[in-house]
Parts: sequence; C-alpha cells; structure tokens
Amino acid sequence: MIRVIIEREIAEGLEEFYETAIANLLDVMTNAHGYVSGESSVEIHRPNRYVVITRWTDEAAWNRWYQSSERQELLNVIRPFLLKEEKFTLLRQLSLHRDKWDK
Repeated sequence: MIRVIIEREIAEGLEEFYETAIANLLDVMTNAHGYVSGESSVEIHRPNRYVVITRWTDEAAWNRWYQSSERQELLNVIRPFLLKEEKFTLLRQLSLHRDKWDK
C-alpha cells in the first residue's frame, strides 16, 4: 500500500470554486482501480493551501489514475485556480504506530 500526498496552492478568493471542483474529482477518483481511501484538508493558517492524502494498493494503481483521461479532464477544471503546479509525494509505509485512543 502507498500514500500519495498532493499539495495545491489556490489563488486567494477562488477557494470556494476549488472546493466544489475538487469534490467532483475526489468522487470520480473513488472509483479508480486500486484506490483505497483519501482525504482533503486545508491548512489552518493559510486557507488557500490544500493537501490531499490518498491511499492506493500500489504505485501502478496510482500511475494509472494519474495518467488517466478522467483525471486530466477533472484537473483541467481546477488548473485555473492553481497558483503553481501541484506537488506530489509518494510514500510507502515503514511501520504503524497506534496511540492509546485507537483501541
């Protein structure tokens, strides 16, 4: 299993439009082969900086989604809101630490 972290910085004042568009992208992504789960967050002190964290069965599944025409079409909708290109980080899990609240 891998995690993919996607960081996006949105032009100020366009956050609401981005949030609507990204909801559509995330809905479509949930049907992608190899998709496990995901979440979208906004930075508390920089409300135009967003981070999406997704889990995939493997890197090949992520690459299929990343290169898919579906993703490209949806990305074309949010691209006008971006101040710069998305930043991607792919991670593989080394270990899992649970805290006392995970029981």
